[in-house]
Amino acid sequence: MDKLNAVRFENVDVIFGQKPEAALALLDQGEGRDSILDKSDSLVAVHDASLFVNKGEILVLMGLSGSGKSSLLRCVNGLNKVTRGHVIVSTEHGDVDIATCSETALRQVRRNSISMVFQQFGLMPWLTVAENIGFGLDIRGMAKAEQTRIVNEKIALVRLDKFADKFPHELSGGMQQRVGLARSFATEADILLMDEPFSALDPLIREHLQDELIELQRKLKKTIIFVSHDLDEALKIGTRIAIMEAGKVVQFAVPEEIILNPINDYVRQFVASMNPLTVLKGGTLMRPASDLVREPGSSFIQLDRAGRCRCQLDEVGKPFNLMVNGRPGEFVTYSSELDLAAIAESNVMVTGLDRTPMRAAVTVRQQTKRPMILLGDDGALLGVVGEHEIYRGMLRQTEYAKVNTSGPDKVAV
Repeated sequence: MDKLNAVRFENVDVIFGQKPEAALALLDQGEGRDSILDKSDSLVAVHDASLFVNKGEILVLMGLSGSGKSSLLRCVNGLNKVTRGHVIVSTEHGDVDIATCSETALRQVRRNSISMVFQQFGLMPWLTVAENIGFGLDIRGMAKAEQTRIVNEKIALVRLDKFADKFPHELSGGMQQRVGLARSFATEADILLMDEPFSALDPLIREHLQDELIELQRKLKKTIIFVSHDLDEALKIGTRIAIMEAGKVVQFAVPEEIILNPINDYVRQFVASMNPLTVLKGGTLMRPASDLVREPGSSFIQLDRAGRCRCQLDEVGKPFNLMVNGRPGEFVTYSSELDLAAIAESNVMVTGLDRTPMRAAVTVRQQTKRPMILLGDDGALLGVVGEHEIYRGMLRQTEYAKVNTSGPDKVAV
């Protein structure tokens, strides 16, 4: 397995029923899901799924109810048996094929490498918050002092310090789910499986927990496989997304690729109502530095189409000597705390990275009337995102809106 892969699915079939061999034979003959169910009384939950998640990434398995996303997720820890194919999990002792490994090896993987967060929290009502978080550690026989240290650390991580002695019924739904997250983190497992963990929560709480998960992931760099039926959620948190339909992986790609190049009408209908600017990164639609106007007889390049913002580049391509409206200017790095209204009245231009969200570039353009300047990690000029580039992103949305989503095959999301 690729050394970067934490989990790899290779041609995975999952069939529920008493006659999986007969169902596989029908599947190989090209029979459809409904026909196989009628002829063999077996359900094809997953068919020929091949995808991966790298270490430290979030893979979102996404689709409508019955698409096979949870069935595929549960193969990773052996809760669902793989009928055919391989699910290879990277552990500190080497790769383990969950489809063929021994019961002893599976127990070791479950105990040391994988933790799971459920939709319904799965907290034990007779245990306090601290006891719930430390339950897995207690089962392992860990010394009490070490348990206490880890539990206190994880409670602080999810900001529930003041609720350690409370019972689950005394907490809100969002707080209960944070206990579930802390319990998973406490096991120190490298791989987290999350089966629609936020779907039972109110929209505002769900959005808040999504933000918290993203922030926790920046700190912990876990490998997460996350099941969702919500495209907004998938695009927000996913490093990679696998969209599933009727047990098959229809498209497996990074969020920008799914938005810009949906592979078929099924995926196109999902993204038709999405605003690409909430997903795309600046580098996707920027005007590259090589396309910027070089002023004749001068080493200056124009950073906007009107030529009011200009700079020079040093020998490695880093911008310097910024001029804004004929006066010396300066670059400042974008952050959500920047007072853009004040910047509009000054000679300042805002910089970002190629991975800075397009919505940030839109905000900068709206409030400063200047483009966002994109720099590489080494400080070299990559390109600019101005009014023209933003309009190009909006036109993408218009194209998707023209997709015909009427009729019996309309996807309801």
